[in-house]
Amino acid sequence: MIKFLDLKKINEPYETAFQNKLKLVLENGWYILGKETEVFEKAFAAYCNSDYCIGVGNGFDALVLIFKGYIKLGKLQKGDEVIVPANTYIASVLAILQAGLVPVLAEPKLETYNINPDLISEKITSKTKAVLVVHLYGQLAEMNQIDEIAYQNNLLVIEDAAQSHGATQDYQPQTTSHQPKVKAFSFYPGKNLGALGDGGAITTNDPELAKILFSLRNYGSEKKYHNEFVGVNSRLDELQAAFLNVKLPNLNNDNEKRREVARRYLTEIKNHKITLPFWDFSENHVFHLFVVRTENRDYLQHYLLENEIQTMIHYPIPIHKQKAFSEWNNLSFPITEKIHNEVLSLPMSPILTNDEVSFIIDVLNKY
Repeated sequence: MIKFLDLKKINEPYETAFQNKLKLVLENGWYILGKETEVFEKAFAAYCNSDYCIGVGNGFDALVLIFKGYIKLGKLQKGDEVIVPANTYIASVLAILQAGLVPVLAEPKLETYNINPDLISEKITSKTKAVLVVHLYGQLAEMNQIDEIAYQNNLLVIEDAAQSHGATQDYQPQTTSHQPKVKAFSFYPGKNLGALGDGGAITTNDPELAKILFSLRNYGSEKKYHNEFVGVNSRLDELQAAFLNVKLPNLNNDNEKRREVARRYLTEIKNHKITLPFWDFSENHVFHLFVVRTENRDYLQHYLLENEIQTMIHYPIPIHKQKAFSEWNNLSFPITEKIHNEVLSLPMSPILTNDEVSFIIDVLNKY
């Protein structure tokens, strides 16, 4: 059986280093916001070309804290609208709601699955104050165009980078006076940079926002027992930071291995029943997931499983059709609905062998 994602095999090369890190943390006796977290925050900030990295409990908290940080700065207030792609994972929308803001769904592009910049403008009202851009499946959205729209309409831009660790693009801002970048990351075990449990981070070049975020994650306290804000308890675990310090130096290499698998899929899968994802072969995609589309998705998934190939569906039910959002159930987002009805994620990881990839391609071509 070719597993969709074999986390045990992915982490096997690091086992000795993990054990050494565990011993080091135990011997150090400092388990929360210690040296490992500090080292990781500095290293990940440098990796992301950011001035600051704030380690937090998970990717969801990273998004919530960004919104709450902007509220503390007076750049957002409860009730403001935030435009978000309709086909994202539900966490993106839940984070907006958790911060007391109002999500406004916008359709993605069918080719890239990322939010369509041309449709953002149609959603802007007097209450719109931000855009939450989700770099879905590991491919960066069209940030040059999105940033220009945001600048023209005085909107904040927050990037949900939970699936796009290490993705880069030719960034050419049309103006130098727009906001500093802020991104939310998840280190959930299945991510390109995955911990052995929950973990997340925020990167930003904004010193004011960073200062608030460092406090908000720790009960609103910059100095122990002195609480300037109403904060939360969301700190990157010291042991998870230690594990991430082991894995971070290999992230670029792992991403390139994912791209090599993607290149083979894109050039060797030749079946008119299967629609392959768009990629311009630049470094703007790190293939957290390799997502194809087909009209008979369930049949294809069953066919692959019969051939001992595991797949997954990201995601089977769009947000506006979820029971939790019954007030949205009558809304129509045809592109989003088409995507959710047709997508199927093929095995994708840096440990897939050439023989496994060849077998997957052969089975798909015979479908």
